[in-house]
Amino acid sequence: MDSDVFWGFLSVVALVAVVVSAEGRVGPSTNTSFCSESKECLEYQLVCKTDEYEVRHYSPTRWVSTDAEAYFMGVGAAMAFRRLFQYITGANEGGFQMEMTAPVLVKIPEETKMWEPAVYSLSFPLPAAYQEKPPVPTSDKLYFTEMPEMDVYVRSYGGWMLSVTSRLHAHLLTKELTRVGASYNHSYHYGVGYDSPLKLLNRHNEVWYVSDGELVCTDPQEPTPPHTPRPTLTDSPPSSSLPADAVFSPPPSVQIPLDPTTNSSDPASASPSPLNGTSPLNGTSPADDGDAR
Repeated sequence: MDSDVFWGFLSVVALVAVVVSAEGRVGPSTNTSFCSESKECLEYQLVCKTDEYEVRHYSPTRWVSTDAEAYFMGVGAAMAFRRLFQYITGANEGGFQMEMTAPVLVKIPEETKMWEPAVYSLSFPLPAAYQEKPPVPTSDKLYFTEMPEMDVYVRSYGGWMLSVTSRLHAHLLTKELTRVGASYNHSYHYGVGYDSPLKLLNRHNEVWYVSDGELVCTDPQEPTPPHTPRPTLTDSPPSSSLPADAVFSPPPSVQIPLDPTTNSSDPASASPSPLNGTSPLNGTSPADDGDAR
């Protein structure tokens, strides 16, 4: 076989493999129970799960993104969401209209100062058909993000993704990761939402921290105690052989309201914002200059 033909053949094979793998990273929403309002959803592999978090593996994906500077995550997300929604509904070269995919991702800097605004990056995963060749945005405020292959620690919660709830669950996740000695990127985290503002019940939000070391799927600080057979009515040991502190009841659990801004765990009691699912983020709705819907 001629060398030019051979290398041309390999290039075609490589291109086909890339296209197939790209389409495999964003797939039908039926693969996840909480990704129910969009036809396509970001796919992942579950590595392990503990009582406090999940570890997931994500393949490389391409996203359309934009940045917004604001004092609060919800304000920045409101401005950024409008630009992205305009892009998928035709504000691109060719006027292509795309189905909304899930989730919506907002990159939140870990260290923010009260007297200075922060830059929040909002991203939509591109549909499988546009992963390799997405239409060019007409707005110069939009760009494409190549999300690398990564493992993430995930904490899920319901209710509305307000700035305060996002920060709360980020704090709870980092507290647990620190306790078990997990290594992760401390400079930012992701706020992740799957639901539209019209959905009032069974909402699903997440906090992601990107792992940068060996994954921790067990609790290295609390080894499992040796198993002690539970006494039965037919073969009960003498009372003197039982430990003085033996308790045959489950430990108390700590319950966190879905929305700490209210005194109710009912998500319907929280005020929805135009930023959830189709915009998963909540909390504000100021208009962005020059970015009318």
